[in-house]
Amino acid sequence: MLFNPHTYDPAAYDTQTQRQLRALIQFFENKGLAQMKDEYHARSWYQDFLDFNADEGILAAFGTPAEVGGEGARWDTARINDLNEILGFYSLAHWYAWQVTVLGLGPVWMSDNEQAKQLVGKLLGSGAIFGFGLSEKEHGADIYSTDMILTESRDGWVANGGKYYIGNGNVAGRLSVFGKFADSGEYVFFLVDTQAPEYDLKQNVCDSQMFVSEFALHDYPVSKDDILSTGKAAWDAALATVNVGKVNLGWASIGICEHAFYEAVTPADHRVLYGTKVTTFAHVRRVFADAYARLLAMKLYSAR
Repeated sequence: MLFNPHTYDPAAYDTQTQRQLRALIQFFENKGLAQMKDEYHARSWYQDFLDFNADEGILAAFGTPAEVGGEGARWDTARINDLNEILGFYSLAHWYAWQVTVLGLGPVWMSDNEQAKQLVGKLLGSGAIFGFGLSEKEHGADIYSTDMILTESRDGWVANGGKYYIGNGNVAGRLSVFGKFADSGEYVFFLVDTQAPEYDLKQNVCDSQMFVSEFALHDYPVSKDDILSTGKAAWDAALATVNVGKVNLGWASIGICEHAFYEAVTPADHRVLYGTKVTTFAHVRRVFADAYARLLAMKLYSAR
């Protein structure tokens, strides 16, 4: 019942999903532990991983609703759980690119803006990743107190303000950014292009492979087509998106724990003390049995 890359069988899914999940496992297996560790310690941006996903169409297939995406695209929680588990098993940094993409997609798929959905669907299909511009340096995720302000202009609005701790802010095809209107104080979610000149990428606030950005918008032009939701709908989208992300967190954590379990069992089983394998000692067996039971309980509860 534990994930094992050598015995994993995705036969419950369609042919395309089986191929994509096996390809994902093979990507990491081909890199190998030594290279993965080198890249982790060097804080190397994982462009090869993003290129691989673009070629295989994994994030597009798993992250796009059927009515928006192409062949094989659907929002299927069961296979998304497998994707999270596999990514967590190999690298939480790589998983983060997917997790933040899901957060960025949430306000889009929950909106009534069909033009935005089609745009984001095409970008996702081309291999783009996305991000969720909610938290701020001074307020954290306190959405009551957002300082991202949209002021009315001749062609719509201009947005000014900063966001902090925003994943994928370096290369995201679009960010779903939360703010409020200057005149009414009403909440709003709107799309932001990270390549626009009014988008100021300040830094990666984490010393790691993943890019957790601080950015600011300086008179960023926002048109009606960029607006995803307003008022209560924007508020609800913020909370609902975070709830979706919590499911991903659970399954990524399962993958991490499964890998840690193997990392503990394997050396113990190869070590001999007093002429006896370490894994035959009663107290060691008890610890491993307890860990195994807890892992199964995690998976069963999460699957429920």
